Amino acid sequence: MMGFFFMTVFMFAIAFPYKYWQQKENRIGFIIMYGLTFFFANFGPNATTFVVPAEVFPARLRSTCHGISAATGKAGAIVGAFGFVYASQEKDPAKRDHGYPAGIGKSKSLIVLGVINFIGMLCTLMVPESKGKSLEELAGEVEVDDDRRGSA
Repeated sequence: MMGFFFMTVFMFAIAFPYKYWQQKENRIGFIIMYGLTFFFANFGPNATTFVVPAEVFPARLRSTCHGISAATGKAGAIVGAFGFVYASQEKDPAKRDHGYPAGIGKSKSLIVLGVINFIGMLCTLMVPESKGKSLEELAGEVEVDDDRRGSA
């Protein structure tokens, strides 16, 4: 949640004063802000993409579901990367990259990314917590004797 939260904060901090960050004397600050966004992406959401599927899928289907989950994440990354290129194009043809149609602009694209990060933070609340149980116990594949649990 912390990773998504700070990604949201930094995306908004870049997006709302975007004209400020475009000035030559503010480019170092922009690089630091953007770098912090990537740090928190790797600090939270990126690191959990391989941990959470290993915990939430039933043991007998875990590898298949983990593969499907990973493939879906890669497909989402492709859509996001190409979508951002098109969405971030300016309406003014003079400011737009050659050959691209008009988009919503960089500032508004960063705001959309910030909103998506916030939604990701809310979705994190739906991920089940293991609470010290084994994966088999969570999946209901093994019955646990209360006496055995207390003596460990």
